[in-house]
Amino acid sequence: MAAKTPAIVILGAGSLATARRIQQRYPDALIHGLAGRVEGDRQYLEFGATLRELYQQDTPIIALCAAGIVIRTLAPLLLEKGAEPPVLAVAEDGSAVVPLLGGLGGVNDMARDIAATLRVAPAITTSGELRFGTCLLNPPSGYSLGDLEQGKRFVSDLLAGEPVRIEGAAPWLDQAQLPQDPQARRTIHVGHAEREASTHELLIYPRSVAVVVSAELADLPGAVRAALQQANVALRSLACLVAADTLMASTVLREAALEFGVALRFVAATGDAATLARSSVPGATVVSTTDNLAIAVAAQPLDVAQIGRPRGRLAVIGLGPGAAELMVPAVKAELARATDVLGYETYVRMAGPFRADQVLHCTDNREEMQRARHAFELAAQGRSVIVVSSGDPGVFAMAAAVLEALHESSDPAWHQVELEILPGVSASLATAAQAGAPLGHDFCVMSLSDNLKPWSIIEKRLDLAAEADLALAFYNPISRARPWQLGRALEIVGQHRTPQTPVVLGRDIGRPGQTLRVTTLGQLTAEQVDMRTMVLIGSSTTCVFPRASGGNWVYTPRWYGAKPA
Repeated sequence: MAAKTPAIVILGAGSLATARRIQQRYPDALIHGLAGRVEGDRQYLEFGATLRELYQQDTPIIALCAAGIVIRTLAPLLLEKGAEPPVLAVAEDGSAVVPLLGGLGGVNDMARDIAATLRVAPAITTSGELRFGTCLLNPPSGYSLGDLEQGKRFVSDLLAGEPVRIEGAAPWLDQAQLPQDPQARRTIHVGHAEREASTHELLIYPRSVAVVVSAELADLPGAVRAALQQANVALRSLACLVAADTLMASTVLREAALEFGVALRFVAATGDAATLARSSVPGATVVSTTDNLAIAVAAQPLDVAQIGRPRGRLAVIGLGPGAAELMVPAVKAELARATDVLGYETYVRMAGPFRADQVLHCTDNREEMQRARHAFELAAQGRSVIVVSSGDPGVFAMAAAVLEALHESSDPAWHQVELEILPGVSASLATAAQAGAPLGHDFCVMSLSDNLKPWSIIEKRLDLAAEADLALAFYNPISRARPWQLGRALEIVGQHRTPQTPVVLGRDIGRPGQTLRVTTLGQLTAEQVDMRTMVLIGSSTTCVFPRASGGNWVYTPRWYGAKPA
């Protein structure tokens, strides 16, 4: 698996030049700058929360600040060595590079790369790497360590002066400064065979094995383990599961791949498992086979990306109102993994910045169905696709259009795409939160746009919702093409509400230049509202009172009628 793209985190403008130099080494890395202090590729509000979130997402961290700050910030999360991303502290001026965490995740290699870019010496303190020039407990991509605890004892023995011999192909060790001796008792054994390590042996497994499945199996993990055991192939050498593309939507396959921690790839269904194994892993030896399951063993670690293709993924995401801190973590993670991003250009730009390898497909705001169909076409090719909405994708946004496109399609490739809807903070909720809690009781959300539904339906729903004494949230309240609808809507509401009914107007909430205004139904006119304004109209119980800092709080109590004792 490819290494994850690191995040470069800075606290002030004095670090920016060094961060840009490091970014030359990691072009896809984003610079996270503290809002109000420094402009980075992405802004954050709180250093500690940001660092911990990145760490928990297994993102390598390059923090341009004192090492002590990083250590104190991440200390509560340091539960298990070996299950941590690389974390480095770099001096603001680039004069020092200190690897802190992730010795088994390649942090020292990152430290050397960054130090070479900055033309300084890395502060590596790992004894084995300093002595031998490599970390024996962290084999390169394509190889897996057999036993970490036994490995620690093995390295300790070498540091104490014991010589070592190497069995099997270990190209990365050719340049290491190991004390090799053909007669040594300590042995590094590299191979795919299942075996028990002797007392003085370090086992390293090449990830050179693919298990190929041609039909649904009820207990797939059990079947895989049994087949590997019968073939005397170590589970740690498993690089991927390969399956016929007719099984692309199989939950059993997906869960098995997750259980084994390997990639899942799909190939055209052209025969039994052995036939698929020979065609999908050319040159490999098929060592064990049934009609539905085969094991392919290659001479070298497999490049999984060259085998078949992944299952396509389509995620419909909600960015929230616009502020990065109001975007949910699952959406941020989805944006990081995407190969293609589709949406109305304004919303796509809000979702950035993007890496150079991510393809943006920007379209007009009215092209929803074309956008949804294009998204499925891309995802059906095995790509990881995002359709962007502002707010929540299920509230007058793209989720419904995507599902409608799928509902209308008879293309089996579309229906095998992994589809997920990820929520966001809707504009009505973001505006309500700024004002207090005007939607604190039952409320109704309506769009005043009659582009997709008759105005007669809108009037009927307005009348009934207002009569029911629901608080109201108006999306799309007015535009150049619809200049009169808001005025008519206010007339209808006014038949059921007093002129003193509180109204909240939130414009561009969560974006630069946001404004919030509290007024009343009697004072509200259409001229005070534009297309970027969210209109919240209170119910008969909605209250307003002054804030100590100026302005007003607005809330609708959860009780109704007589206030409870």
